[in-house]
Parts: sequence; structure tokens; C-alpha cells
Amino acid sequence: MNILLLSSEVADIQKSGGLADVAKALPLQLQSEGHDVRVVMPCYTCIQNYDKFSVIGEGVINSNSDNPINKIPYRIRKTYLNKVVEVWLIECNRFYDRTSMYGDNNQAYADNGSRFAFFCAAALDACKVLNYWFDILHCNDWHTGIAPMLLKTKYKDDPFLSKAKSIITIHNGAFQGAFDRNQISFLPEVASIYNDRISQGSYINFLKCGVFYSDKINTVSHGYATELTTYLGGHGMTQSYLERQSDLSGIVNGCDYSDWDPSKDQHLRIRYDINSLDQKVLGKYLLQRKLGFEMGDTPLYGMVARLTEQKGIGLLIPILERFLQHNVQIVIEATGDPYLAAQIRQIAEKHPKKMVFQAVYDNILAHQIEAASDFFLMPSIFEPCGLNQMYSLAYGTLPIVRAVGGLKDTVVDYDTNKEDATGFVFKDPSSEELLSCLRRTLILYLEAPLEMKRLKQNAMKVRFSWADSCKQYIELYKSALRK
Repeated sequence: MNILLLSSEVADIQKSGGLADVAKALPLQLQSEGHDVRVVMPCYTCIQNYDKFSVIGEGVINSNSDNPINKIPYRIRKTYLNKVVEVWLIECNRFYDRTSMYGDNNQAYADNGSRFAFFCAAALDACKVLNYWFDILHCNDWHTGIAPMLLKTKYKDDPFLSKAKSIITIHNGAFQGAFDRNQISFLPEVASIYNDRISQGSYINFLKCGVFYSDKINTVSHGYATELTTYLGGHGMTQSYLERQSDLSGIVNGCDYSDWDPSKDQHLRIRYDINSLDQKVLGKYLLQRKLGFEMGDTPLYGMVARLTEQKGIGLLIPILERFLQHNVQIVIEATGDPYLAAQIRQIAEKHPKKMVFQAVYDNILAHQIEAASDFFLMPSIFEPCGLNQMYSLAYGTLPIVRAVGGLKDTVVDYDTNKEDATGFVFKDPSSEELLSCLRRTLILYLEAPLEMKRLKQNAMKVRFSWADSCKQYIELYKSALRK
């Protein structure tokens, strides 16, 4: 198959989150399976050395339009993922000459609707410029939601593009991209369609467009696919998902173990594997010393996260001080909401010998926290897939998660299934239930060290392979082609 994958970010080029990791790993795996893949992303000027990427084509969207305002020129630059997968970057300084990808100072750019609608239009136009025929258009999140709509409207009779099928992968359904139609006036095929299924009040909702017009819809775990069809978990789009339920599925993300492997991790002074798990505690001592904690056999709880309500920070803050009354140590590395950061910092400053809070992301420290901690905190309100619980499992660090989305799909709870357990799961979005779960982990740590070791070994045996996920994506593409 020929596959065109659109993403607003791609790891190794420009990244802000897990979407970028998928947009790199999946195309590489697809290419290795014999498929022909092109990845397309915007050419942000904040990409380091973007101007060194070769220019392979130029185009003008709406080149046949009678209205000169709708004619917008662009260039196509090219680079590669691991020297094997072509990445096309859509260059248009009007939209992408900014200091960052999405916004500044926690404020999204006011014209993001125009920026990403243009990206969708130019990505499809670029295929005609470069004479690339694709079978599958694989879109990702709201930024690309206009593309399936264009395929079914502007290009419905086009001999070049009309036979292609589209899928959209939802990495986080809470972000939907609702904009005033004036922002997309240069795409009259889209702006002129008034349909309740793609609207949000007077605005057009980009994610709704993707869900309504794509041939297949998937998200990044089975659990999250189910949650999207519930009124609590649908982020206001429940009806959209229910209407397309027969075309909605979930595929758990793979994990990049080349970067997250405790036996090869270059960020660790002490490396270990499942057969030398006892070495893990030496790394814990090193991190305790680095953080200013007392070195010794105190249970260490780690967390690396964005400071948002989604990540369950609002559940954690009310019970942190009560949990710190126990003989425990906690390290949190997190950036984001300044209000949440201030509350966590205040607690950490009151308990400097038991808790450290770092409000700047440090990749080396993130790896050290994953490796050194006994437990890893992910009490998310919702979690489409999650990657840190996968990293934690690989490092023999037992995840403490809420039973949502990809977390419940990837972590086996100790109280539910002791034999196969890989971590601890609590159900209700309640601070008290989180505290109860934390105390469960503390009891096991203090009273059953051999059982703790067995659980860590269970965790380290778990693998989430991109090869397995890729096979499911190929089946999804085939099902779209049969529609």
C-alpha cells in the first residue's frame, strides 16, 4: 500500500508529545513491512536547521480559483526518518514562521484554524505536485481533521485522489480545534458546509470533520475507544462517536525500547536487566543522593508528567501531605499549569527531606526517575494510551494508575490478579481512593520484598511492540479500502 500520514509533529524533527513518537515509529515499521510511506508535517521555522532540508517542489493551493486571495503558495522540503522514510515539510512563512508550533506563553496562536486547514489542503495538493498516488490517508488528531473532508468534497471527482480512503487516529479527544469559519474562508469547499455533525455552535470543529468524513476512526487504546462512546468520556463528542461506532476501534501504541531499556540506557550510571534486577537499588541510592534524600531502603515514588488536570494532579495534591506522613520519598518532574505547580512546590518546600519537585523537564532526570523509583504515579483522569507506564514496566518500576483508557489496557492490578500483576490500579477519580491505593503499595513494599521483586520481574517481561501495533494498523487500512 501507499500511505500518506499527516501529523502536526514528528519525533526527531519537532516534538511536544506522544503524537510525535507515533508519527515516527509507525511509518518506520510500516516501511519495514514493505509499504510505501510519506509523512507530511508543517515546516515550522522553529525546527532546527529546517532551511537545510532540500526543496523538492512548489505549489499553490486553489491555483484555479477566481479569487486571488484564496491562492496561497507553498514549498515542499524533504528530510528522512532514519534515512528510510521520506518526510515532506510544507513551508509557508505566513503560517509557520513562529517561535513555536502551536502557541506562545501557554496561549494558542489565534490563527491556528487557518494554519492547520492550510496544512491539510497543501498536503493533499503536494501529492499532485510530486505525483504521489496514495491508497490510504492516515490523519492524526484535530490538526489534520480537514483533510478527510477535502478528500470527500474538493477531490471527490478527482482522478488522482478520489479512490483513496482515509482514517483518523485520535490521540487525545479533548483537543478538537473549533474555529470561526472566517479562518478557513480560503477553502470554500469546507467553509460553505453547514452541518450539525461538524459544527460546534457557529464554529467548525476540525476533529468532528475528521470523525464524520473519515472511512475509519481509531484511537490509541481499546479502553479509550470505548470511553469515547460514553457521555463521561466523549469530551462533548459522544454522539459523533456513537454514530460511527461500527467504524471505531482502538490500537495500543507500541513503545520505543531503543530509547527506554534499563540495560542500555546511556542516562544511567547503573544499568540492569531482569536477571540483574538487584542492581536497580544502586541506581536508587544514586538518585536519592542527587535529590538530597536520605540514602537507604525507603520506598521511592516517581512521577514525570504534564501539569494538567488530565494527569490527575488534582487528585494527588489534596492527599500528598497525608501520604508524606509515612516513611516515603517522592520525586515529581512536571511542567505546565503554574497554579498546580505552585501548590506542589509549596508542599515540597514543607517536606524537603521527603519530596522534591522539579518544574523544568530534564530528559536525563526523567530516565533516572523511571529507573530508580519503586513505583511510578499516573493517576490520570483520562489517558488515551500513555507511554510512561510502558517505560515504567520496562524498568521494573511498578505503575500506580487509574483504570482508564490505555492505562487499564496495559497494567494488571495486583489485587485483581496477583499471579500476573504488573502494578496497581484504582478505579474512581477520588483523592481518597488514590491514597488508599498508595497505602496498598506501601504495605506490599514493607511486608513482602520477595513479592515486590516478583512483580517487578513480571513488569519487565511485558512488551508493547510496534510490530504488533503495525499489523493491526495494516488490517485497519485494508478494512478502509474495502468500504
